[in-house]
Amino acid sequence: MEKEFIEGRQGEVLVMESTTQNSKKLFLESYGCQMNFSDSEIVASILNEEGYNTTAQLEEADLILLNTCSIREKAEQTVRKRLSQFNTLKKQKPNLTIGVLGCMAERLKTKFLEEEHLVDLVVGPDAYRDLPNLLKDTDDGRNAINVLLSKEETYADISPIRLGGNGVTAFVSITRGCDNMCTFCVVPFTRGRERSRDPHSVLKECSELVANGYKEITLLGQNVDSYLWYGGGPKKDFNKATELQKATAVNFAHLLDLVATAHPDTRLRFSTSNPQDMNEDVLYVMAKHDNICKYIHLPVQSGSTTVLERMNRQHTREEYMELLDKIREIVPDCAISHDMITGFCGETEEEHRDTLSLMEYAQYDFGYMFAYSERPGTPAHKKMEDDVPADIKKRRLSEVIAMQQKLSLQRMNSYVGKTHKVLIEGTSKKSQDYWYGRISQNAVVVFPKTENTNIGDFVLVGVIDCTSATLIGEKQ
Repeated sequence: MEKEFIEGRQGEVLVMESTTQNSKKLFLESYGCQMNFSDSEIVASILNEEGYNTTAQLEEADLILLNTCSIREKAEQTVRKRLSQFNTLKKQKPNLTIGVLGCMAERLKTKFLEEEHLVDLVVGPDAYRDLPNLLKDTDDGRNAINVLLSKEETYADISPIRLGGNGVTAFVSITRGCDNMCTFCVVPFTRGRERSRDPHSVLKECSELVANGYKEITLLGQNVDSYLWYGGGPKKDFNKATELQKATAVNFAHLLDLVATAHPDTRLRFSTSNPQDMNEDVLYVMAKHDNICKYIHLPVQSGSTTVLERMNRQHTREEYMELLDKIREIVPDCAISHDMITGFCGETEEEHRDTLSLMEYAQYDFGYMFAYSERPGTPAHKKMEDDVPADIKKRRLSEVIAMQQKLSLQRMNSYVGKTHKVLIEGTSKKSQDYWYGRISQNAVVVFPKTENTNIGDFVLVGVIDCTSATLIGEKQ
């Protein structure tokens, strides 16, 4: 928990149950955000139709795919190191195909084939339907690449194969791409323009998950609050829609209400929100439905308005604080988490102190914190100087982490002495005798196993103690 709390999600091998008719083996490893893990399930579904089962054994693989992240330099270095580890295996199995998917593939394009001689296949996030054709090219001894971005692709008609999960919680992608153009971020360049998925297909996928025994669904997107379905196409073209399309358009608050109403016994979460797009309608829907978890991930990136301006964030410090006040007013028991960048271009000590003071005001439950790393091709890389020395970035990051650990302990202590509804997600990593799950506010709780409790059960747990990352409880 502590590692994820500070660094974000690491590489994960994703596996599904085998089916006897498939003979080829796919080793699929994902890095980065939840959207990448969701995309990997789409890839597995497409390749399952081509005769591939996933495997956790690298030596068995006929095809190795790494679904990559470009949000930070460290993420790309991890992928390059991982590819170098495949060198011996490639020599042993000359027919082995190695491919790179996702944002790193989209960012580097043909350079990937030139720089990483082990790589046979490079596929961007909008081109996964083309994988069968691209694999035919590699079978013929040719390198294959498709990194074309789409204005329409949402993979709405593909039923993802659930990989590496617990059979209890699942992601449902509702938007793709991002229009916000934050100066530090590569996502608009690697995932394209914002477009939303047909709400009927979202409801259909949610219904399938519920029918298969899933108890919690997370509606997922780079920016879920900007969800807007008016018949298809990029959000930026909404002003060109007909009057009928505009009158019948579905926004995120409406979609959230539809899903919550359709499945009142299923927990719902959503991620990620953007402060400029979150409105009161979403908060009122959260307050209306008991099955919508009282938790919002609300990235801010900096507590200084001047830094936010340089980042091209479309909100000020004051506007963000007003939104926090609205959340506390309408959903008073809501937990809030954040993303924070220290040492962005030109950041002064005063601007850094603004971040620390905003954190105290927000009383965040937890956060994902990083020192700024320059990403090639972004506006910040092209137009701004990365002028904060590495040692100062590191020191400021340490101060932000220390502040968040203090706040996290305070927030976790606020849950002690209370009874919470917990969804059992699995066995604790530290003890086979304990379950782990999460409360509505997304805090992890561990508690002793008792008779007649199983993964997927909702149970009432009294919290008796905590650390800054975990609640400790007893079943009531």
